Amino acid sequence: MTPIDPFSGFGLGLRRTHYQDFLESDVPVDFVEVISENYMVEGGNPLRILEQVRAKHPVIIHGVSMSIGSANGLDSEYLAKLEQLANRIDPLWVSDHLCWTRTSAHNSHDLLPLPYTEEALQTVCDNIDLAQNTLGRAMLFENPSSYMTFPDDEMTEWEFIAQMAQRTGCYLLLDVNNIFVSAHNHGFSAEDYLAGLPMDRVRQIHLAGHTDGEIKIDTHDQPVCDGVWQLYAKARSMLGDVATMIERDDGIPPLPELLEELDRARSIAADPAHLELA
Repeated sequence: MTPIDPFSGFGLGLRRTHYQDFLESDVPVDFVEVISENYMVEGGNPLRILEQVRAKHPVIIHGVSMSIGSANGLDSEYLAKLEQLANRIDPLWVSDHLCWTRTSAHNSHDLLPLPYTEEALQTVCDNIDLAQNTLGRAMLFENPSSYMTFPDDEMTEWEFIAQMAQRTGCYLLLDVNNIFVSAHNHGFSAEDYLAGLPMDRVRQIHLAGHTDGEIKIDTHDQPVCDGVWQLYAKARSMLGDVATMIERDDGIPPLPELLEELDRARSIAADPAHLELA
C-alpha cells in the first residue's frame, strides 16, 4: 500500500452554509473536508459544487457509514460508490471512523462503540484490509467519542488503535475533542491516551466543540473549548507535519468565526509551548 505522506495544512469542513463563500471568494484554507456519503451519487448540485471547490482546494473525503467494526463485513455497494467518488475527486485521502453503524438489515446512522477485544480487533483489521484493497489506497481512521464501555474489554482504546494501525498499515485521524470527551466520560488520562498512540501514523487532527454536562456529548455545535486547545497543544508537541481542521456540523457560524478558530490552531501549532487560553 502506497504510504500517505505528511501534509502540513489547515482546513475546514465544507458545509452547505458556506458553499457560496468557497465558490465566490478565495477562502484562506489549505484544504477542505467533506462527508463522503453526501457526494456518493451520480450527479446533482452538491457534487457539481464539490468539483468546483476541488479545482481550488485539495479535498479530504470523510465517511460516517463504512461500519468498519461490523461483524457482517463491509457493504460491497457502498465500497463501489466510495471508490467511484475517490476516483472522481482525487482526494488527499479517504477516512472513516472506528465504530460500527449497521447490521446486515439495519443502518443505525449512529457511530456505535466497539468492545476492545481481540475478536473485535481481528474483525476491524479484516474489514480495513478489504476497504484499503478495494480502494487501492491506505485510509485514515478516527478515534471515537464514547459514552459506555464493555465489561469484556481486554485492552484500552489506544492499545486497540495502535494494534489496528500496526496490523493493517492504516493511518490515524486524531480527533482531539473525542479524546477529551471520552477521557472525561470514562475517567482515563488523555495524556496517557496520547502517549500510547503511534504518532508516526497520525496524518490529520480534528478540532471541535461539545456539549458539557456530567456526561460530555460530542455535538460539534460549539467553539473549541480551552481544555481541547490545551490537549491540542500537547498533541502538536508530539507530532510532525499533520493536517488540522475545525469541524462544525451544527450551530454553524459565519465563515469568519471559523477562520478565527483556524488561525488559533495555526498559532498553537507554530509554538505549542506558548498556549494562550481565553
